[in-house]
Amino acid sequence: MRTQHETPAETDTADLIAGKAITFDELTAELGAIELRLRQLARAAETPATPVEVADAIDSLRSSASTVRELRDRMGLLSRIVEGDVPLAAVFPTGDPWGVAARGSDRTEFGGPAIVPTMWQLIKLAQDGKRAAAAGGRETTTYPEAMAGIGIGWESKAASARRRRERDAAVAAEVVRIACEKCGAGDGEQCRTAKGWATEKPHVGRQREAETTVDAALGYLGDNPVAVPDA
Repeated sequence: MRTQHETPAETDTADLIAGKAITFDELTAELGAIELRLRQLARAAETPATPVEVADAIDSLRSSASTVRELRDRMGLLSRIVEGDVPLAAVFPTGDPWGVAARGSDRTEFGGPAIVPTMWQLIKLAQDGKRAAAAGGRETTTYPEAMAGIGIGWESKAASARRRRERDAAVAAEVVRIACEKCGAGDGEQCRTAKGWATEKPHVGRQREAETTVDAALGYLGDNPVAVPDA
């Protein structure tokens, strides 16, 4: 199921991925190709077949290429980090643990246990790990060591949000297929108020029935996905 703004081409990522999920190495290579293509387009646009001045477009293409290059370099660093090539600080500057070591820890001041670190946290841990390794005094670790056994069934915040949007869209479509016992609205009709005004907010019973039907089809328990496909 696609969200309202996704196209079939956008959801077809098969040619980007060699295995079950994209690696940071693959992301780095693809971003490098996009950056090069943008710079090539900027160069080609300097001499268009029809005489139109497109200097602003050329500058925009080159600016976009620079942004993609920065992201490519970041993904390249993450690729080395997850492979274990980069020493990482064993704890955050606050002394809080991360990864396996963060399980069961009370870290409310930090905002919760960073079992799965963010990109920026890993980059910071790499910077601190480099300094620690040079000083020879502080403990360092690697990503494979710190994250051993973590990741099964995990999905990113972006994927969870997308699946939530897909679920909400499916519920909205299912609602109008169900007859409303409260106001008598039928298939394809919106619910109505006591005075007969159409409302975009369905009655609770109709909404609940639609959510139950969709959640059973998608594998949701309340607001939470029961299983992550292909995890």
